[in-house]
Amino acid sequence: MEIYKNIETIDLSLYLRNSKTLIISDLHLGIEESLNKKGILIPRFQYGDLIKRLERIFNKVRVTRVILNGDVKHEFGEISHQEWKNILRLFDFLKDKEIIVIKGNHDPMIKPITDKGDIKLVDSYRINNISILHGDKILINLGKIIIIGHEHCAISLKKGIRSEKYSCFLKGKWKNKILIAMPSFNLLTYGTDVMREELLSPFLQNIDNFEVFVVEPNENELSKSLYFGKIREIKEI
Repeated sequence: MEIYKNIETIDLSLYLRNSKTLIISDLHLGIEESLNKKGILIPRFQYGDLIKRLERIFNKVRVTRVILNGDVKHEFGEISHQEWKNILRLFDFLKDKEIIVIKGNHDPMIKPITDKGDIKLVDSYRINNISILHGDKILINLGKIIIIGHEHCAISLKKGIRSEKYSCFLKGKWKNKILIAMPSFNLLTYGTDVMREELLSPFLQNIDNFEVFVVEPNENELSKSLYFGKIREIKEI
């Protein structure tokens, strides 16, 4: 679905058609090992799911550049064995494309991994009038269009007493610029319910007029985005 001119939602990613660039956000690779250390037993399926999703995307659109928009790893103060292994495996999987890693708030220790993979590590990245940054802090000299992650955008929809949480994209205005907020590419981290929870990103303050694009879950095919209107309209319903 085209969310803005030449910007498409594909599964849980964004595709910049003119530059053949794919943006994925908040992978949190290594989260299973982190949870295991806390006594939460969860199978380590995330990396395999990530590669399957990317393969489906690459079969649909031509991608020459991949931007990992922050929180590539999960641990704050160390690099776990699973992070080392899976991030380097991801870099190898993407070796025929230009790879840009944008540093997120979970990535203070990622430089040894990007150095090992000879990958460019930046605080933000600009393509013409589009600025891509993680979204945990406001930077200067931003383009007309801003794309952020960090929030892990999601929304809870109710039917009777039943409530389900879905990943979603948000599109609205920040000052005089177009702002697009992305969901996490990791299905373990649905993130913030933008209707009910306190928002983390300083870019997302008053979002009542933001439009919501819900990602329809699909395990075997690319997930599609569905337009749900503005947040204030959903609240009224």
